[in-house]
Amino acid sequence: MSKIKVMNETLANKIAAGEVVEKCSSVVKELCENSIDAGAKTILINLEEGGKKKIEVIDDGSGMSEEDAPLAFQRHATSKIYKDDDLFFIDTLGFRGEALPSIASVSKCELKTSDGNIGTHIIIEGGKLLLQEKTDARKGTALKITNLFYNTPARLKYLKSEQSELASCVSLVERLALSHPEISFTLNHDNHAVVRTSGSNDLLKTIHEIYGLQVSSKMLEIKASNDDFDVFGYVCKPEILKSNRNHMIVMVNDRLVKNYDINKAINDAYYTYKPDIKYPIVVIKINTDPTLIDVNIHPTKQDIKLSKMDVLSSLLIKTIKDALYKSLLVPDALLRTPEVQSSKKEIIENIVKEQEEAYTKTAIQTEFNLKEEPKEEVIVDNPEMKELVLYPVGLAHGTYIIAENESGIYLIDQHAAQERINYERNMRALKASEVHTTNLLFPITIELSSSEFLKVQKEEAHLRKLGFAIEEFGVNTFVIKGHPTWLKEGYEEESIRRIIDLIVGGISEVDPVKFNEAVAITLACKMSIKANMHISHEAQEELLKELCACDNPYNCPHGRPTIIKFSNYDLERMFKRVMN
Repeated sequence: MSKIKVMNETLANKIAAGEVVEKCSSVVKELCENSIDAGAKTILINLEEGGKKKIEVIDDGSGMSEEDAPLAFQRHATSKIYKDDDLFFIDTLGFRGEALPSIASVSKCELKTSDGNIGTHIIIEGGKLLLQEKTDARKGTALKITNLFYNTPARLKYLKSEQSELASCVSLVERLALSHPEISFTLNHDNHAVVRTSGSNDLLKTIHEIYGLQVSSKMLEIKASNDDFDVFGYVCKPEILKSNRNHMIVMVNDRLVKNYDINKAINDAYYTYKPDIKYPIVVIKINTDPTLIDVNIHPTKQDIKLSKMDVLSSLLIKTIKDALYKSLLVPDALLRTPEVQSSKKEIIENIVKEQEEAYTKTAIQTEFNLKEEPKEEVIVDNPEMKELVLYPVGLAHGTYIIAENESGIYLIDQHAAQERINYERNMRALKASEVHTTNLLFPITIELSSSEFLKVQKEEAHLRKLGFAIEEFGVNTFVIKGHPTWLKEGYEEESIRRIIDLIVGGISEVDPVKFNEAVAITLACKMSIKANMHISHEAQEELLKELCACDNPYNCPHGRPTIIKFSNYDLERMFKRVMN
């Protein structure tokens, strides 16, 4: 007797559910994406017990006819694609026809839908149709999922706590709202509103509704295009960084994606603006020809393959860097400034007014490839900073220079400031077409292991190009007879050994530009004055003058801020001279 049998449809759907439905937020995602594809302008999500007890999604989209409603629960039934060629021009979020039958096979599912004519009411439990009848004809779809995984206990026990499942659903709805600011989203948990957006089609306003004023007031608009891609969105100033990548929100052709290469390009654009362990808040929309992307590589469709990724990376890095350089990035000590304070009430009043209007009208009243790209800094004038004149008035804790001008008081981290100055000086020297070398009175001998020797031997030509007079000297040994003139006097040997360590560490194999930057950063730190080191008033004046002349005076090369401002308004408010 044959051992191979064709499994029944219910069993196949349960297996598919293991790929499509991982947790409660997976259900919310699939149902909301169907609502978006249906052209909904308002989407309401109701959850109970974090979604473990009930998930309900109600929309005012196109709805389904009496004939189409039961077909939606058949596997591979879809209204999104019809022929092979359609796979190359996918412009909808769903297209496989797997989500609804998979969800219905592991839960109790109740559907009410209408295309404006006859309404349809369907109940399915564990993949079996229990009821199909006509109902009221309110245009749109309401889909209620209860008792998720009731018939697959192995999956049920892997659902997390109510709070964890709720947090995952909230995060998803927030991202969906940011990806579709033209749609009003409401997420209720146990009859309490958790997320609410107005559907104003204003991305910055939606960012404000999701993250609040402190974030939205620190976002910078970006906009750029080339022959293949259009990029639009908002990126944050480096003063409001996060400890994880969850706030790097990227949409490609309106689809939320988590793509390593895109996230890497965004992160690279913040190079020297932030520490490596911090990540920016960004909301970026990327539009391109559907033939350049493949969304059919993952069951959840959250990852994509993108042709011409190098072109997109270059566009993202340049666009974000330009936005950062063109903005005055001296952070205020207090996030509220006179402009923000005066506009906050106005912003909130407008949002409340528009939300009330929207909800009154709505039909519903009740979500590292090692080969890194070079990260050359774009030179952009900073007239606001370069015209800034700071007058030092003292030194706090031997670390922070206190300076003033007519607009307020500034605190400058002397080590971070000089690190930035030295870094830019080193980078100019490393990029210079003409290299000057000075000979050492006593050559420096460097002994290495066999593996280390081979790595340095491979980079001999690059070291000579930088201005080092280097020769092999016996077994696994090099002798340095000269070095570039920009090495700090008195620290020549230590600087040379640090550069050799970078080569041994393998960074030179990644990219020559990356290697030069690592050299500039490493030596800049060593060449800079330290904390708890008192410097003269004249030295403070010179340091401030050089800092203001930098191309990026706002951060040290490790991403820490160099300067923080207390505006006159901040000071008066702290001392209660003003009370608003």
